[in-house]
Amino acid sequence: MRPFTVHTGAAVPLLRDNIDTDAIIPSREMKTVSKSGLAAGLFAPWRYSDAITRAKNEEFPLNQPLYSEANILISGHNFGCGSSREHAVWALAEYGFRAIMAHSFGSIFKNNAIRNGLLPIELKWPELEAIARWIESDPKNHQIMIDLKTQTVNAGPLGELIFEIDDQAKNMLLNGLDEIGLTEQLESEITAFENRDRKRRPWIYLTGD
Repeated sequence: MRPFTVHTGAAVPLLRDNIDTDAIIPSREMKTVSKSGLAAGLFAPWRYSDAITRAKNEEFPLNQPLYSEANILISGHNFGCGSSREHAVWALAEYGFRAIMAHSFGSIFKNNAIRNGLLPIELKWPELEAIARWIESDPKNHQIMIDLKTQTVNAGPLGELIFEIDDQAKNMLLNGLDEIGLTEQLESEITAFENRDRKRRPWIYLTGD
């Protein structure tokens, strides 16, 4: 998994509340069990005026040239609520998003994002509105810098904004670890435990010929 340390990029505002996983990627767009091939279905209900022909809704931000290079999404309350489908995170990541900034997240979506290298950042609503206005005034040149080590967002004249993140989640993102990789960090402790336990309960480890 790609580590997340410092990221500078263009952003796209989508200040809507309660964007659920079905809006992020509808079930009809989930035609694969892998993490690839999902980007085209991202936000399909809003991105296309006709999902079958892929006729674009020109008013939707992701279809506007000014936001064509966006890799940070700015949204509202309860982003990623709804079902537990991990495809929602996969679609966002495959499209190119590295971070989602919102007032709050659906808990399952937030955990899925962290496991897949997508940084969820919770900020206060007035901060999100101010960042969105600043971005909208010049989307190509007004870029955001995110520093996960210092847990700060730098959005031009707004200065540095601090966000909170769980220590374990931070470790996973900084080091590009999924849950298996996180467990492998404890390999020496696990091996030591097994050796002690083997001496204490040798019958557990008996194998037949």
